[in-house]
Amino acid sequence: AAALTVLVLFSLVFYILIKGIPNLKPSLFEWKYSSKNASMMPAIINTITMVLMTLLIAVPFGIGSAIYLKVVPVIRMTTETLSGIPSIVYGLFGYMAFVRWLGGYSLMAGIITLAIMILPLIMRTTEEALLAVPDSYREGSYGLGAGRLRTIFRVVLPSAMPGILSGVILGVGRIVGETAALIYTAGSVTGVPDSLMSSGRTLAVHMYALLSEGLYTDEAYATAVVLLVLVFIINRLSAYVANKIQNR
Repeated sequence: AAALTVLVLFSLVFYILIKGIPNLKPSLFEWKYSSKNASMMPAIINTITMVLMTLLIAVPFGIGSAIYLKVVPVIRMTTETLSGIPSIVYGLFGYMAFVRWLGGYSLMAGIITLAIMILPLIMRTTEEALLAVPDSYREGSYGLGAGRLRTIFRVVLPSAMPGILSGVILGVGRIVGETAALIYTAGSVTGVPDSLMSSGRTLAVHMYALLSEGLYTDEAYATAVVLLVLVFIINRLSAYVANKIQNR
């Protein structure tokens, strides 16, 4: 089973690289998108912005909710329900709740929608990471006179941080690869937005748009390569930070 999983992974990566690398060219990284040049630079900027802003909202709420899960079991049931909702339903909800409220398609509408979408994932992985911390850590902290909040933030959370970052990595993968929810909320404008209140497309939406138009298939494969590299870089950075925290 492990060999089959690795084979599928390497087959996908190999296929994307073979189809995409020959189509990579400098013009695809120009600042502006045009009908003659399907540049992906605006989509790269939008993707990075979407990842950073979504994590800025989702991570604090996710960690705080995971700590509170031990007190209110109903939150766990709500989290499990949210994790099973299809992404297109999140997109429709984001359109009704945020796009209309904010006055149109915007990165902010997409950011809030994705934050709600990855919140259950971060909450559950954080909960499991907190449960994995030995009780002796808490008992030792209490024995030295530390209060509950100090024990949580100075002892338990640092010890659970590698597991928490694993959940964040999974959340990043979902943010970067999401299309359905963003089409209904962030839109698919090809340029670099002036602000978070402007519409814009991420790399995944950009790739979907190129393939659906049927005119830029080669550029779509090149976009897939850049998307793959971007996810790999983000994952390695997260793993590096997790190792640093664990060593400390």
